[in-house]
Amino acid sequence: MSASPRPYTVSDFDFELPPELIAQHPAAERSASRLLDGRGAEPVDRVFRELPALLNPGDLLVFNNTKVIKARLYGAKASGGAVEALVERVIAGTNEVHAHLRASKSPKPGSVVRFNEAFDAEVLGRCGPDGGMFHLRFDADPFALLEQHGHVPLPPYIEHGDTADDVRRYQTVFAKEPGAVAAPTAALHFDEALLARLAERGVDTAHVTLHVGAGTFQPVRVEQLSEHKMHSEWFEVSAQTVEAIARTQARGGKVVAVGTTTLRALESAARETGRLQAGARETDIFITPGFDFKVVDRLVTNFHLPKSTLMMLVSAFAGHAHIMGLYRHAIRQRYRFFSYGDAMLLERRAPD
Repeated sequence: MSASPRPYTVSDFDFELPPELIAQHPAAERSASRLLDGRGAEPVDRVFRELPALLNPGDLLVFNNTKVIKARLYGAKASGGAVEALVERVIAGTNEVHAHLRASKSPKPGSVVRFNEAFDAEVLGRCGPDGGMFHLRFDADPFALLEQHGHVPLPPYIEHGDTADDVRRYQTVFAKEPGAVAAPTAALHFDEALLARLAERGVDTAHVTLHVGAGTFQPVRVEQLSEHKMHSEWFEVSAQTVEAIARTQARGGKVVAVGTTTLRALESAARETGRLQAGARETDIFITPGFDFKVVDRLVTNFHLPKSTLMMLVSAFAGHAHIMGLYRHAIRQRYRFFSYGDAMLLERRAPD
């Protein structure tokens, strides 16, 4: 990472958002969302289903194929005290998970929490970089228990409980690898008809997997960016995706990341050597203005929370002044914000 052009602080990524612009439900049709075309100097208002015409044959769309698990659970301690859990991560090959717990009094190691009056979880201790999560052992396969007894982990700014519609719509149409507790929301706008039109256009597709964690919703609480501790997420980039990107670059096509999670995975995979490397690992990459992008040329993304790491990421990608101007335009034009909201198409720009 190169030095930032100027010393940005968290306040540089703040904006006032009218609460009524926070989308509480998805658009009636996935591809009927609005698309703010932010590639040029001036914003252009479009509809998402116009995307194929904005890409060229030989371009490559890269999607995150993670699958959102029903990670929210409600239960009680042996004392009767209520507990709400958000499973952040299922530990591969075990019945153990790392979870955020909300309770009037934190459960102690060795205690048992009963969820949904259906199954037990033993508290093994605290975990996480700051000890803010709990290490739990379920009494059966966590994925099966969550699918049967869990709730869709809707973001904190969505004010209704999860419904059958959320089970369907807070999930991409190509979700495959279970493990995310938040959807890769830019990909929610793609439906089968749009994917077919992109293929007809000659636009190729590839996939990465990054299991989105709850930390994606957390604001940065320190003013100096250098003091922020970034959350870690697991990702995998396959050899096939590395090869697809190499072919695209060789023929002069654009690599288009669908969502900030896809961009994080791709740039993380190129972080050590400057060249894309296949494999699976953890990333705590923190992308701020001045970042030297190695892989991604364009980005499809939703609108992000003020003061969030994702506001910093898109500002690094498309230029801080340009992004803030796009957000002002979106607010004036009453775009819908956040997970169930509208989208932007951005071109990578030199730092401003």
